[in-house]
Amino acid sequence: MFKKVLVAEDLDSISIAVVQVLEDLQVPVIDHVKYCDEALLKIKKALLEKEPYDLLISDLSFKSDHRKAILNSGDELIEAVNKVQPTLKKIVFSIEDKSYRIKSLFNDLGISAYVSKGRNSITELKNAIVSTYKNEEKIVSSDLSFSFNDKALIEIESYDISILKLLSQGYILESISKEFKDLSITPNGTSSIEKRINKLKIYFKANNNVHLIAIAKDFGLV
Repeated sequence: MFKKVLVAEDLDSISIAVVQVLEDLQVPVIDHVKYCDEALLKIKKALLEKEPYDLLISDLSFKSDHRKAILNSGDELIEAVNKVQPTLKKIVFSIEDKSYRIKSLFNDLGISAYVSKGRNSITELKNAIVSTYKNEEKIVSSDLSFSFNDKALIEIESYDISILKLLSQGYILESISKEFKDLSITPNGTSSIEKRINKLKIYFKANNNVHLIAIAKDFGLV
């Protein structure tokens, strides 16, 4: 089992439960922080002292307060951690249930497991920790309707996300084209963007732009 684990969670009630799970699994060293910046500092300090952490368990959302923060979310924390200790195992424990965002955590940030906070979350978390220790890949809570083989999610690119976000903000075709030109995003012609929007409608089986945005929101794309 893991020897040294860091928990990044700003709610005491949740962190107590997570620590209890780790104690049940007989993890000898368990540290808990409420701020992402503090988590990164602890990870760096542990590396310098040649006593690195084996596992990071982090929430995604952290409430802001009087303290000035550089890292404001679990996503930002994990991205920063990957730069200093890329081999560190990472489990996300969050209420987020959007398929695209969860998929990006695995594919872009290299997490080992995703556990959704809910009725059976403690049991799910314990199973995820054990599975992560055994090097099982892409562990997701059983209560999430999520598939890594979802064609729509596989085909979506950052370019599409940019289009969907602007559409959701009320931008029309010409406005999107201008925005892309200002940001040096290509292709930025109205014809190319229109073709991409039509392609997205086919992927998501959307009847119109409004329907497309509604589906995109359900997937957590915007």
